[in-house]
Amino acid sequence: MLRQRIDGQAAYVLHTYPFRETSLIIEVFSRDHGRLALLARGARRPRSPLRGLLMAFQPLELGWSGKGEVRTLMKAEWQGGQPLLAGKALFCGYYLNELLLHLLPREDAHERLFAVYAETLRRFAEGLHEADLRRFERALLGELGYGLTLAHDAEGEAIDADAHYAYAIERGPVRLKSPGASALSVSGRALIDMNRDDFSDPRSLAEAKPLMRALIAHYTGGKGLETRKIFLELQEL
Repeated sequence: MLRQRIDGQAAYVLHTYPFRETSLIIEVFSRDHGRLALLARGARRPRSPLRGLLMAFQPLELGWSGKGEVRTLMKAEWQGGQPLLAGKALFCGYYLNELLLHLLPREDAHERLFAVYAETLRRFAEGLHEADLRRFERALLGELGYGLTLAHDAEGEAIDADAHYAYAIERGPVRLKSPGASALSVSGRALIDMNRDDFSDPRSLAEAKPLMRALIAHYTGGKGLETRKIFLELQEL
């Protein structure tokens, strides 16, 4: 494998962890190269120019070189313009990062998803909207080839707004004779609204949550997400 040099790459830090005494390994989501791991040499030294720069949810311009699974970070510049997240918005930001770490393959570029991620962070900073979580989840699954079937049912019939469906993963909506006859029961109206990315109806927004949760649990192999566990524990307190 040839040694590669990349410069001027828009990216966000998803996760960092210590490496040896003074360095960091950072997992980043980059616009043109997808998710990859970088070694930030000396980033934990008190006088390192990288100290305090490699923060989650902040737009960066990165440069790196090397080959193999972990490249070497050569340059990092903060691009500004993104207010710091706090409170519930901060937890939701970490939830997005955890989804990307679990589901996004390494070095698989997703420029559209990168743009959706940046826009979602911007909206979080303006005031958390649960609808933005649902839109990001749907965009992520769609980018990975797990797009939801929302315009028609498993038999190819157009979704009826007044009907109720069970969402069968890998097949799509299956029409039910009565509402609530399945653990993944969802109204036709909610499916139509999800297909339009329209969550202005609180009922559609409420129905989308368990459906997306079930789909994500399926595609992550049933792994419990740490951010969800922590948020539930805080709610109990």
